[in-house]
Amino acid sequence: MSEHSLPEPADDWADRHVARWHDHWVGLSFDGEVEAIVVRMGRIMRHFRKTTQAAVAEVGLQDFEYETLHHLMIRATPGQASPSLLADDLGISNAGMTGRLDSLEKAGWIQRRADPDDRRRVHIEVTKAGIDIWRRAMEMRGRAEDELLSVLSAEQRATLAGLLKELTLTLERE
Repeated sequence: MSEHSLPEPADDWADRHVARWHDHWVGLSFDGEVEAIVVRMGRIMRHFRKTTQAAVAEVGLQDFEYETLHHLMIRATPGQASPSLLADDLGISNAGMTGRLDSLEKAGWIQRRADPDDRRRVHIEVTKAGIDIWRRAMEMRGRAEDELLSVLSAEQRATLAGLLKELTLTLERE
C-alpha cells in the first residue's frame, strides 16, 4: 500500500447481505450497489428509531405521546394545531386522535382551547410541561444522531446531506 492510498474499508452488514443474495437474483435486475444503499439507509433508520425509543422511555413518555407532541412542535405554528389537522399529520383517525389527546391532556402536556371565533372548534396547545418533556427527549435523540454522524468530517456530512436532499426532492416531485 502506498503512503497516499487509504486502507480498504471493512465489509459491513450491507456488503455481506448483498454477497449472500447476489446469486438469488440471477435473471432479474439486481444492482448490488443500490441494494447496499437501501439496506444501509434502513439500518441507520432502525438505529435512530431505537435511540429515539430509548430517549422517549427515559423521559417517561410512551411512543404515541412523543409522536403526538413532536408533530405538534414541528408545525409552522409550533405547539398548536386543530385535532383534525394533527390526526391527518399522524395518519390516524379522529377517534384515535381524541384518545391520544385525552391521555396527553390528563398528563398535563397539552390543553384544549375553544376557538374564539367558533366555539364549536377546538385547538390544541402544548403546555410548558409538554414542551419541557419533549425537549428532554429531543436532546437525548439529538445526542444519538450527533454521535453517529460524528464519524464523518464536515465535508462528508455536507456531501451526504446534499445527496439525501436529491433523493427527497425526487420523492416530493412525485
